Amino acid sequence: MAEQIAQGRAYTKQSEITTDVFDWGCIKWGVSTDIFPGAPITVGEVVINPNHGHDLHTHPESDEVLYIIEGTGEQTVADSGKFAVGPGDSIYIPKGTVHSTFNTGWTQMRILAVYAPGGAEAALRTDPNYLALPAGSNPNWVRG
Repeated sequence: MAEQIAQGRAYTKQSEITTDVFDWGCIKWGVSTDIFPGAPITVGEVVINPNHGHDLHTHPESDEVLYIIEGTGEQTVADSGKFAVGPGDSIYIPKGTVHSTFNTGWTQMRILAVYAPGGAEAALRTDPNYLALPAGSNPNWVRG
């Protein structure tokens, strides 16, 4: 991709990037330092399956902004307790702040996630349920 920027291409196509798959859903990182060396942020689309979410966690070095594209869920940030989130809602999570997101709806929840500075996505790859699907492959959603 660095060569593509030098040639005037400064974008990604969803079909050309890998998909990070977890037991709760998946993520496609459209902007990251892996794709655009030196990028100061990471941006990706997160899909959380119904009745799933991720455990409480922190990003010690990055602030995070979540923008709910579609679906409904429960969010926690620090000691906020659970609060409802839905389309059009934005959540700011300062670096080092414990947080979680859980899909309470019957459809997939889609979220735009931004890390500043970028790089926090690398920790997700240490999840024991992590799987990287090659570009052009689609996740196999399992019923159950």
